[in-house]
This record gives sequence, C-alpha cells and structure tokens, in this order.
Amino acid sequence: MARPKIYDEQLRSRLLELTAEVIRTQGPAGLSLRQLAGSAGTSTSAVYALFGSKDELLDALTAHAFASFGAKQQEALPRGLRALGLTYRQWALEHSALYSLMFAQPLTQLSEATLQIAQDSLASLVAAVSQRRAEDPLNAAVLIWAQVHGALSLELAQAGPPETSWQQIYERLLDQIEASLPQAPQHGKDQRA
Repeated sequence: MARPKIYDEQLRSRLLELTAEVIRTQGPAGLSLRQLAGSAGTSTSAVYALFGSKDELLDALTAHAFASFGAKQQEALPRGLRALGLTYRQWALEHSALYSLMFAQPLTQLSEATLQIAQDSLASLVAAVSQRRAEDPLNAAVLIWAQVHGALSLELAQAGPPETSWQQIYERLLDQIEASLPQAPQHGKDQRA
C-alpha cells in the first residue's frame, strides 16, 4: 500500500498565493486546479489533500482574506473610528480581488470556520463604536459597515462620473459617520456642564 504524501504549510500558503493571483487576474471562474498545481510545481493530488475541493480552496482563500483584513482593522483600532475607515478602504483597494471574493456569496454559505473569521473581522468596528455609543453598538457598526462597503463597492466598480474623487467622497462619508455618533467621554474630566 502506498504511503500518503504529506504536504506542508509552505505549499498550502503558496497555493493560496497563486489562487489569489488567479482570482485577481481572471476571477473565480478562471481557477483551474490543474493549472494551479502546475504553477506551484506540484500535483492536483496536493491541492485536494490540502483543501479537499475547488470550493474548499476558495473558502480557505476567503478565510485568509478576512483574517488579513481583520488583522489590519485590529492594528488601526487604537487610532479610532476614522482610522478604521481609512484602513478599510486602503485594504480593499490594495486587495480588490480578495475584497470582492469576500463578498461574492452570502456569508452563510461559507464554512463555519470561515464565517467565524468573517464575523471576527467586524469586532474592531464594534469595539470602536461601543466606545462612542453604549446602546446597540453591533447594529450601529453594521450600519457603518454598510455605508463604507457601499462606497467602496461603487469605487471599485468605477460606478460614478469620470471626474468623481473617490478619496473626497470617502472622506466626507467618514465625516458624516463620525458626526452621527456622540463623542466618547473624556476620562478624568468633569462630565457636568
């Protein structure tokens, strides 16, 4: 009986990298596991051993994208709500194909593990909102998310007039979001006035 090959994390990472490149250049429909394996210098058996199927490979890449996005959001959290918004846009523009993949299907169709990573990526925004709004921070965070996601989706699709300054639009959107939330109380200052 032949011994099963064991594939390492380095190959797994390389396959995710190459998949991301295919998604960026050709979209999910352009992904061929045979071509992917050839580009990685391995066999399709390795792809199946590491991921199980094409759908599971795409799910793993989606998890990777949400984890990367969530890590950047976590880094921005200490700088406040506006920094989260600016980081959101920067990540989406730098990783536009992954950003599109993250929202290509309903989150409920992702694996449980990937869904959890996706939900965790919202935690920084909920934390920032809860510092400014004690009542219902989750729904307020989802409302903000819907606004920035909508603006970014329009920008990525270049769905505005040619002279649209997406940077200005986004900055004004962040101004409106910040104005809609009460300022965080200053610790150590007299709150009576």
